[in-house]
Amino acid sequence: MNTLIFIHGSGDSSPVWHYQIEAFPQAKAVDLPGHPQGEPCPSIEQYTEWLNDYILSNKYEPAILAGHSMGSAIAQMHAIKYPENTTALILIGTGARLRVAPAFLSILRDGITNPEKWFNNIVKPFYKDIPAEAKEPILERIKENGAKVQLNDMLCCDKFDIMDKVEQIKVPTLIICGSKDILTPPKYSSYLASKINGAKLVIVDEGGHLVFAEKPRAVNQAIGEFLANLQ
Repeated sequence: MNTLIFIHGSGDSSPVWHYQIEAFPQAKAVDLPGHPQGEPCPSIEQYTEWLNDYILSNKYEPAILAGHSMGSAIAQMHAIKYPENTTALILIGTGARLRVAPAFLSILRDGITNPEKWFNNIVKPFYKDIPAEAKEPILERIKENGAKVQLNDMLCCDKFDIMDKVEQIKVPTLIICGSKDILTPPKYSSYLASKINGAKLVIVDEGGHLVFAEKPRAVNQAIGEFLANLQ
């Protein structure tokens, strides 16, 4: 039985997968380095190395990798670099390239010296559509991680670009995006689906960038059907 591993996005941690771990209790949700223990990695490549070491040390290979945003960037790179340890991919709210607006990076830099403003004006509004039962633990962990970690991760995303390599992904792939995702709009997911042979694309109506936490029923149904077809 392949292990399903959920990989969070920038500045986040494992609690963001509340509804997925509830639906798939045998799955693992990782906390990437620095989230909050240890130091964050300075690149998607180094996060990928950490993930592969995690998979091997726990004897989870080959694994099904499910990632959100930066987590999906890590999953894509893992499938390219370590195909023998990757059974399938579930890519949520992501792209083959993840440029970040300079103005947003500047806001995050300011957040390091003004954490309350960062948390109240940037973080909390972004998670407003997640039910309270899941939202509070997510926000607590983001606050603990801090703006410095979120900035680090966004800089990692800004440097990420595998548009010339994405066709090397050869494993079964499910791509999920919210119809109202502004950060990684549906056209990013459509591009991935056009480049990864046999990939399935699911656009969730009214979902945003955090579609898996905002619309968990639809997302979990898509994941469940995808996993069933892997058997």
